[in-house]
Amino acid sequence: MTRKLNVALALAMLLPFTAPPAAAQQPADGPASPARPAAAPTTAAPEVPPSKEDAAAAAAEASWTKGRSIAMQYFRPMDKRGLNVFETTKVPGAEFTGFKLDFNAQFTSQVQNLTHVNTATPNLVNGVDANRLAGIGFGFNNSTANLNVNAQLAPGIRVALTSYLSSRHHNETWVKDGFIQMDQSPINVVPLKMLFEIATVRVGHMEINYGDAHFRRSDNGNAVFNPFVGNYIMDAFTTEIGGEVYLKASNVIAMGALTGGEIRGTVLSPGQRGPTLIGKLGYDSQVNTDLRVRLTGSVYRSPKSMSNTLYGGDRAGSRYYYVLENTVATESAQKDSGLINPGFKNKVTAMQMNPFVKFRGLELFGVIERAKGKASTESFDRTWSQYALDTVYRFLPDEKAFVGVRYNKAHGELAGITGDVGANRWQVGGGWFILPGLLAKAEYVDQQYFGYPASNIKNGGHFKGVMLEGVVAF
Repeated sequence: MTRKLNVALALAMLLPFTAPPAAAQQPADGPASPARPAAAPTTAAPEVPPSKEDAAAAAAEASWTKGRSIAMQYFRPMDKRGLNVFETTKVPGAEFTGFKLDFNAQFTSQVQNLTHVNTATPNLVNGVDANRLAGIGFGFNNSTANLNVNAQLAPGIRVALTSYLSSRHHNETWVKDGFIQMDQSPINVVPLKMLFEIATVRVGHMEINYGDAHFRRSDNGNAVFNPFVGNYIMDAFTTEIGGEVYLKASNVIAMGALTGGEIRGTVLSPGQRGPTLIGKLGYDSQVNTDLRVRLTGSVYRSPKSMSNTLYGGDRAGSRYYYVLENTVATESAQKDSGLINPGFKNKVTAMQMNPFVKFRGLELFGVIERAKGKASTESFDRTWSQYALDTVYRFLPDEKAFVGVRYNKAHGELAGITGDVGANRWQVGGGWFILPGLLAKAEYVDQQYFGYPASNIKNGGHFKGVMLEGVVAF
């Protein structure tokens, strides 16, 4: 009897928490209370639109928490929103409300603490050992900056101009490139308007679209899109004069380009110059909310040119100042420290394949590259290969922080050196987007050279250490 009483008491205590609200107001035993009349329906109060002050405050907060508003159409944002953006899509991204002029800028500075060694034999030139390495240590590199001017001329038609305000190679301001991009037909003809639903045309002096690695590299002051501090050992980046035509249908991207094959345009020495052809074909799909898959292949063919710079066109210079350079080196003249230029000055055919997978916060990006060419003074073509894999993990809300590791190897034949030479590099680092346009990065780099003869300054070459970098983009 006592056990039954305890169970009854326990049920009585739990009843107010488990019964519906109406039953909870009734006693556990006895007749039910009379039903209450239903409450009269209430009318919801109309929503009050935000005041001008509230709207202005919300817009001001969004400008620094989400990034400044995008003014240009078919445009890659210059801050964090531009991560993993390759070719611009056929989504306008902004409404056309008339002519617009917009300015963007990027500012970058590094703290460098690298050491380097080599085992090259002395090479006396005018009493100076040309194989003796410069003494380097902790210090601040000169800051670099870019200025971008963009103008929206008409619906789907904009002009872009990029200038380097300061770079390692040029202390003075100079223009990197400028082009016009058309994503809508400037002529009101139905077949053209239909074609431009999938087509994009670029004409001008511009960064060529060979490979996908150039979308992730540091471009002088613009270092937002690179998860590391340094670029790849063989840095396929240059600007050339010409035109590109894109077809973007569903998840397929196709591009064909014709350029002059050189940084500078000229009509002189026509027998030693010719057109350069560039092509790209790829597949890019956001499979679901968690998974994106992209695979592209590119080809670059320049059968003859006076001064091709596919692997030497970065006039801004490397991030690793003075590594494996001798005691008479200068910051500007030896701008490519840590990089390898195969020296295909007058003829080159290159191919690059780039897989990219992003699953939630995890990113994998690869470079598989093979290039063949020579200078006009050489009898035979030489071949170079490059392999790289970036593994990056982004975390925290809105993926504001990231860590990553990159392995990069490049090797091949250089003019005047017998056998295979090259370098292996490891980069381990991370970063934090304090704001969409404010990024802090840190990296540990370790690069070793191989195959160079004892008479070459890179014989037994090895540099390593820590790099810190800060980036502002707006």
